[in-house]
Amino acid sequence: MTSAEETDFPYAAAEGVQQEIEQETELDDEISSFWEVARVHAGLGKIAVVGGLTVSAGIPPVAWAFGDNQVIADELLALVLAGTKTGTSSALSDFDAEDSPQPVVGELSIILDGRGHPAALIRTTEVEVVAFEDVDAGFAAAEGEDDRSLESWRAEHTTYFLRTLGVDALPEDFQLVTERFELLYPAR
Repeated sequence: MTSAEETDFPYAAAEGVQQEIEQETELDDEISSFWEVARVHAGLGKIAVVGGLTVSAGIPPVAWAFGDNQVIADELLALVLAGTKTGTSSALSDFDAEDSPQPVVGELSIILDGRGHPAALIRTTEVEVVAFEDVDAGFAAAEGEDDRSLESWRAEHTTYFLRTLGVDALPEDFQLVTERFELLYPAR
């Protein structure tokens, strides 16, 4: 490799890095293309020639997947697409640890499948910070998982949070960010 090539792409020498960057670029392009189609179908307007009619029209919303692995991401996405899942919850501590903002009512999100491909556009309709023990049966049903009961929600989410937080027991004051959303695209 010549020094000019090193200057043009300084990470090319690292094994696999160029392939990862190309894959990320392809996924970014896929997300942008998905956004173009989804926002029109969701009635969010057309993009102006330069930056969009509004910032939200020109820039794809944040894209993320449910859960912490491909299987969970695909299972939960299927529930969203079926209209069964209209809520989700996250540990409040995750937002603090990652220094990321909590969801906001009206915010749009692109939901990815387990392989990182865009599959759904949702809009947040409600956000609340609640203690784990205060989650009610209505919210458990909105999560759409298992038999949709509060008991199964608590059992499954206890297991999930113990695993993802790497703890043996949930703290007594364990707080969640609960979010309700509506599916905008694809329409059911």
